[in-house]
Amino acid sequence: MKKGRLIGTAIVVVALGAGAYLFLGASSKKQLSWETAKVSRGTIANMVTATGTVEPITQVEVGTQVSGIINKIYVDYNSIVKKGQVIAELDKTTLESELQSKQADLESSRTEYEYQTKNYTRTKTLHEKNLVSDTDYESAIYQYEKAKSAYEKNQADLVKVKTNLGYAIISSPVDGVVLSRAVEEGQTVAASFSTPTLFKIANDLTKMQVVADVDEADIGQVEDGQRVTFTVDAYPNDLFEGEVMQVRLEATTTSNVVTYEVVINAPNPELKLKPGLTANVTIYTLEENNILTLPSKALRYVPNTEILGEDIKVAALPEDAQPAGVKRSVWVKDGQVLREKAVTVGITNGAVVELKDGLAEGEEVITGLTANQPAVAANSGSEGESSPFMPKRPDSQKKSEKQTK
Repeated sequence: MKKGRLIGTAIVVVALGAGAYLFLGASSKKQLSWETAKVSRGTIANMVTATGTVEPITQVEVGTQVSGIINKIYVDYNSIVKKGQVIAELDKTTLESELQSKQADLESSRTEYEYQTKNYTRTKTLHEKNLVSDTDYESAIYQYEKAKSAYEKNQADLVKVKTNLGYAIISSPVDGVVLSRAVEEGQTVAASFSTPTLFKIANDLTKMQVVADVDEADIGQVEDGQRVTFTVDAYPNDLFEGEVMQVRLEATTTSNVVTYEVVINAPNPELKLKPGLTANVTIYTLEENNILTLPSKALRYVPNTEILGEDIKVAALPEDAQPAGVKRSVWVKDGQVLREKAVTVGITNGAVVELKDGLAEGEEVITGLTANQPAVAANSGSEGESSPFMPKRPDSQKKSEKQTK
């Protein structure tokens, strides 16, 4: 009786094992999905982004060196002006009156100077003959020197008044466009220690510049001559180009953030760029075009023999041929064999790396591998094979009972 039970138990175990093999073992082989990439030609670029302000290359602030009332204004906003063109005049009444007064003072001092010169010459001659006392002679010298000083002072005062009268006529120092006008006719301007700004004139709006604030973490990569692209909100679909002209050494600290000013040349032939626009700047600190490249992750791929199984063979480089320094290695698939190849790499931007030697354009390298576990085939009804040990849906069980009946 016991022997019969043992035989029955063994049959059940064998049946269960056979069922498990049919549904699991026969289909449990992993499917390998290779991720590959071709060696191709492309561009590697590293970039630094910043924001800046569009400015004219040459912008002049025109003021006045004398106080007075604005009598005439000959230009307005956006007026085109030439160098030396009169753009405004101050009231000259006070200055002209002062000029006449200084001319009269000069004439009076000249007469006094001439008289004292003759008196000094006569007294000197008499003193040499001992005909006048030393006191009279010293008095003549004093009067002569005093008249001479007064005469020279009045000459200087007259020159100053004439110069101030010339300042009453305000002229443009450069060819350009009037950007701003800060005064109106009849307004009084006072020239004290700082010259008041009356006009701002841009020299040439077809030649603009962008002054960008670059973070201290990025400034070490920025150099003169690097290519720059930027956009402005006024023309969001336009991409403007320029190049780095100057990296200024003075740092600016705002809320504990240190930045450096970078001046970027920005040609403006269509006059789209206007002074004061905010520019979103991209500086290309590294840029190589038309070079062989491959994904950086190809250099990081290492075959896992446990996943590959026995069907895929791995052919690694010998120990004495292992790459070092700029020499790296990648893996290529040759049928059922993975072969390791040494390559020489160059610059990188993190995503892709320059390939200098070791592979030709168009060759494929392995970048990754995915091992997929195939799903067990679902029960497909009466036409497909099914296991008596697998649970069935209630409707299929009822159907089976009806067929039995």
